[in-house]
Amino acid sequence: MTSERVLLDDVAMTPFLKKVTLFSSGGPFLDGYVLAIIGVAIDQMTRRGDLALTGGWTSAISAAALVGLFLGTSVGGYVTDRIGRKRMFLIDIVSIAVISLATAFVSTPLMLVVMRFMIGIVIGADYPIATSMVAEFTPRRYRAISMGFIAAIWYVGANAAYLVGYFLTDVDGGWRWMLGSAVVPCLVILIGRWGIPESPRWLASKGRGAEAEAILLQMFGTRVELEPSLPKATRYRDLFQRDHLSKVVFIGTIWLCQAVPMFAIYTFGPRIMAAFGLAEGRLSVLGEVLIGTFFMIGCIPAMWWANSMGRRRLLIGSFAMMTLALAVLGVLPTAGTWVVIVCFAVYAFFSGGPGNLQWLYPNELFPTDIRASAVGAAMAFSRIGTVIAIYVLPGFLADHGTRATMVAGAVISAVGLAVSIPMAPETRGLTLGESSRLRLGHREGAAQATPAGADHAQQGETR
Repeated sequence: MTSERVLLDDVAMTPFLKKVTLFSSGGPFLDGYVLAIIGVAIDQMTRRGDLALTGGWTSAISAAALVGLFLGTSVGGYVTDRIGRKRMFLIDIVSIAVISLATAFVSTPLMLVVMRFMIGIVIGADYPIATSMVAEFTPRRYRAISMGFIAAIWYVGANAAYLVGYFLTDVDGGWRWMLGSAVVPCLVILIGRWGIPESPRWLASKGRGAEAEAILLQMFGTRVELEPSLPKATRYRDLFQRDHLSKVVFIGTIWLCQAVPMFAIYTFGPRIMAAFGLAEGRLSVLGEVLIGTFFMIGCIPAMWWANSMGRRRLLIGSFAMMTLALAVLGVLPTAGTWVVIVCFAVYAFFSGGPGNLQWLYPNELFPTDIRASAVGAAMAFSRIGTVIAIYVLPGFLADHGTRATMVAGAVISAVGLAVSIPMAPETRGLTLGESSRLRLGHREGAAQATPAGADHAQQGETR
């Protein structure tokens, strides 16, 4: 062991840090699982007449979890900044398991709406918890990759849900097993999270530097230090300062413009696929798995593109391609099967850029004392529009058709593009302290880690 110090931003990516990323991604996995499984469950309930669902109840059930997400992210992020990451890290996953199990026993549409609302709250709370842990533990060279992994796991969860739905869709009462099945991954995630310590950055931000140093020494066996910063109390009103508020609005807007078409495809995927002539029932569910796979695959190159081409160029280019893909689906009057599949695949693939950055940006652009609050606020901002859109979508589909819905999705993506061009900042190669001091529109990140940082990183890899 050497007494020479290295910044946490510049250490090697150790097995422990990979574990933090893996089990932090459990929240997004469950979000994808829970939000996707309801589409298949509703389809089976409607076909079999279970719970006597009407169009209004279908909309309410579909939107309930998203309303819960709005509340959960808003409150969960602030609580996480106040009481710490680790405690919330465990409490939240237990809550998800209990509510998932209870949802399998509902007997009325209202009960299902209430349970979906409650599970939305606890899943929404996990986002600022988990992404703060990843951002605060991960070295800067790997931050985009780790956050991209979290984004990709959302789609793994959604695909897992569709596969479970595929095998249960013809089982009598299968929708109950679908909605209760989330308890299984919850148990795995809980076991993995149990031994992860509190974030040293959070401890230092609360004036508990000695505890932070002890955790860093235990983790790395050498002297690893944090960027110098003064302890600061968490005050939610700090998010409403001009610079911080503009960042929340920017991140919330790009989040909204990526999420609304994506949630529409997942929540009403079987219905949309059938409207394009891509079969019905179990086959349409498999079509959703195919599209979900492209969503997941799109996150993978975006992990590296965020470093090679930069956050800003990745965001702008992705929104441009997403807009084009949805516009083709909406404008072509008689698109063939392969055109439909290719356009959905192109949209899904390039959705990986904004999908990764909607997690990366808030964690890089805000200081530790309000980082989780900022993630929650940005996500809550985006969910206002998402809830409205998902609630309105069934009626819009019925009144205007699938192609008009795709045009609307293209317009939403175009808004994301229009906002990104003047506002998207470049944060690649910066420490969390440096990136949190940037203003929107900043276009020059560090192309690589600084020479000193590169030296530190190399030293960390040799230990």
